[in-house]
Amino acid sequence: MSLIFRLPSWQLAILSGLLIGLAYPPLHLGFLAWIGFVPLISIFLNESSSSVARYSFLSAITANFVSLYWIGFNSGAGFIPVFASLIGAVLYLALFWTFLGVLLSNIHFWTGKGLFVFPFLWVSMEWFRSIGPLGFPWLNLALTQTNYLSFIQLADFTGSYGISFWIIFLNVILYLILKSSGNKRIIWLYPVGLILSLWISGNFRITSISNQIEELNFNVAVVQPNIDPNQKWERDHRQETFRVMHDLLDEATKSQPDLVLWPETALPSYLRLSSPDRVPIQKKVFLSGIPLLSGTVDRTFNQNGEKEYYNSSIMMYPDGNIQMYHKVHLVPFAEYIPFSRNFPFLKELNFGQGNFSQGNEYTVFTVDSIQFSNIICYESSLPGIIRKFIKRGARFMSIQANDGWLGNSSGPYQHFELAKLRAVENRISIVRCANTGISGFIQPTGRVSEKIPIGEKKVIYGNIYFWNGTSFYTVFGDIFAMLCTAVICIIFGIGWFRHYLK
Repeated sequence: MSLIFRLPSWQLAILSGLLIGLAYPPLHLGFLAWIGFVPLISIFLNESSSSVARYSFLSAITANFVSLYWIGFNSGAGFIPVFASLIGAVLYLALFWTFLGVLLSNIHFWTGKGLFVFPFLWVSMEWFRSIGPLGFPWLNLALTQTNYLSFIQLADFTGSYGISFWIIFLNVILYLILKSSGNKRIIWLYPVGLILSLWISGNFRITSISNQIEELNFNVAVVQPNIDPNQKWERDHRQETFRVMHDLLDEATKSQPDLVLWPETALPSYLRLSSPDRVPIQKKVFLSGIPLLSGTVDRTFNQNGEKEYYNSSIMMYPDGNIQMYHKVHLVPFAEYIPFSRNFPFLKELNFGQGNFSQGNEYTVFTVDSIQFSNIICYESSLPGIIRKFIKRGARFMSIQANDGWLGNSSGPYQHFELAKLRAVENRISIVRCANTGISGFIQPTGRVSEKIPIGEKKVIYGNIYFWNGTSFYTVFGDIFAMLCTAVICIIFGIGWFRHYLK
């Protein structure tokens, strides 16, 4: 592999981008992330800052196109806005790699510690990339490792950032080995030892948690209707959608679960507001004695008498009560225009997006004295949101999604894998219900108990597993990422002072 360093820098950049992009699901090639940064490291350490910026940008564009091409498969909008969304996301996210490369190059030039700071700097970059209305933690490197459960178990301490740290650290070790002229037989023990340590400790952690979790007699029925979202709201298909969902509800309640879960916007209706649509469902809930949590759209009026629309969930209880959850983190440029709450005129822009309002309540539902919370679709990529629900008393999480817009692309597969990370970080069970897939049950260790593949209409049942502890990550959040950022600030400050002021 050391021969690759003879390649031109632009080829090294593209090679790194390809390896890293291919490491993401669903190709089961996560091991490529262990070596994918090696060519890029050579650029970081041997090129000028301006060259590093260009090649980092090129590498990031390559990786982002390979891993995020599915954005361009969104059938819910026209070609132009969808293509613009893909290009915009790829270019925007590439800026973070560019800034990282330039900063690392300068630190290395000032201090000679570029290799040392790279893992810390990458974690800091991922953390900053996740903040704010344009935050996008979806592409954190941890997602490349979800098929190797042993290697992601440390997430209950460090969050997903600890996984990113060891991936970059492993790349640094491999780079040093390939550039070394010494006895490589001995130094190969370092990467092998790191991987074995992670595997052994991860397996031990899985066994330990598995022995501590308790399978309670709380059964959830997950309904995956597999309805084309492009046809759901059409008049000719509306009644057929209702018929399918009613039939699946009848099937789900036959086994007497404790809860029935429908996916995001399960019906083409404002269920809370439409009595003709809601009452027949509520009647079945009453007769079966089984509560139903369904995704729906909702509408309210604000203080100025203006209509506000929400992507929501509605819980229908057997006693006739209902409880709502309004999605608190919307998808930028798909469900709303960022900053439109502060600048209302932005709502007048039309890129084919929805103009939903953000909810502000972290709702906790209660069924048979068991408390849980629900998140909607993209929210599952945001670890901080899960923590807030758990701190408010949720003992497990459900996820409602509608990935049908993306077909059988990589998007739905990556989305399901993200739920594994959330389960491990907080040591909770997660129940995922998607319109066209992938739906399933995930244990606190990240193991999948059962799932429904993409494109199948099916009802599955599963009991919820509870772990009576509270994970370090749930309590302290992204403290690991903060510490990495503090290390970078100190080293950058020292390097800058020595270079410019000494």
